[in-house]
Amino acid sequence: MTQPHSALRAFADAAATETRMVEGLSAWISIESPTHSAEGVNRMMDVAAAAVADAPVEVERLPGREGLGDTLVLRAGPVSNEKPILVLSHLDTVHPIGTLERDLPVRIEGDRLYGPGSYDMKGGAYLALMAFKEVARAGTARRPLVFLLTPDEEIGSPTTRTLIEDLGQGAGAVLVTEPARDGGKIVTSRKGVGRFDVTVEGRPAHSGSRHADGRNAIREAARQILTIEGLTDYPRGVTTSVGLISGGTAMNTIPQFCRFSVDIRVASVADGAELQAWMLGLKATDPDFKVTVTGGMNRPPYERTPEVAALFERARALAADLGIDLQDVPRTGGGSDGNFTAALGVPTLDGLGIDGDGAHTLQEYGLVSSLVPRARLMASLLETL
Repeated sequence: MTQPHSALRAFADAAATETRMVEGLSAWISIESPTHSAEGVNRMMDVAAAAVADAPVEVERLPGREGLGDTLVLRAGPVSNEKPILVLSHLDTVHPIGTLERDLPVRIEGDRLYGPGSYDMKGGAYLALMAFKEVARAGTARRPLVFLLTPDEEIGSPTTRTLIEDLGQGAGAVLVTEPARDGGKIVTSRKGVGRFDVTVEGRPAHSGSRHADGRNAIREAARQILTIEGLTDYPRGVTTSVGLISGGTAMNTIPQFCRFSVDIRVASVADGAELQAWMLGLKATDPDFKVTVTGGMNRPPYERTPEVAALFERARALAADLGIDLQDVPRTGGGSDGNFTAALGVPTLDGLGIDGDGAHTLQEYGLVSSLVPRARLMASLLETL
């Protein structure tokens, strides 16, 4: 049963709370914040900082690096030697500026709240921040609380990984507000992610008068791509994908260069190490070509350890007290910042954000009906873990 002083009192009037949350989240979604728009991301950081200005929350803002947006570190709860609970959210999205006006306006259709980042992951960041704020106000957290809001998750967290790992290393548990899966299920395991860029160099020549002198870089790249894609092994949990390719200079010129990018997903650390070594050792099929590979494993696998399973059971019991039948999904292929903390051995729960669908598409939406229940669950976790 909820204690009388619990932060959950703030969510007792579900209908009124839902109305307020829809209004607040709609305002967040209306701020376009693709990763490479530092201005847009920083507007989101402004809004998030302002949202906790009237609560006992310490706000630390770290300047952006490498042309990216700022980072917020919020702290609340008791001052003690207990390991804190760390909440991870990101405020960058994948949708370019203009998507809001052209293709995906903020709107409600039935139970669906549409808009760029509504599902991935402004919905989760918003509901978690509201829960964090109410727990801070109520003073009911058992442990210190840290909430990290980052600007670069969608491109692999290049400027914030070290901070995530530093904060995660000292945490008792990590709660990640990426979107829920399959009707509200949370995530307790993710694949590791590798990203590689391959450049193939051949020999340019006129395609009419000097065809035999040329060495077509696109043709060599095609050979390499077929080999790389052939490494996909579904039973093993390995997938390889070439998602970007460019090459050539003119229709009548044998292309000297071709470049392509490779995405690799793996279920185990060992598979990641093996495939990284294989990719970095890629050789041309013909000595007249040169192949150069850069990159590596970007996110380690997030495995469902006994500690993660125990944390899930705690969350499941708390959810049951709130009338929620909480389930988790088998390993998902997408990576998140939770991969970093889980790989450190820190119990991590992911997918605690809004329910919905359409991540990274022009049909993205969050379910309005999930906002209050997910916020209540987050508040309960922050109070009792």
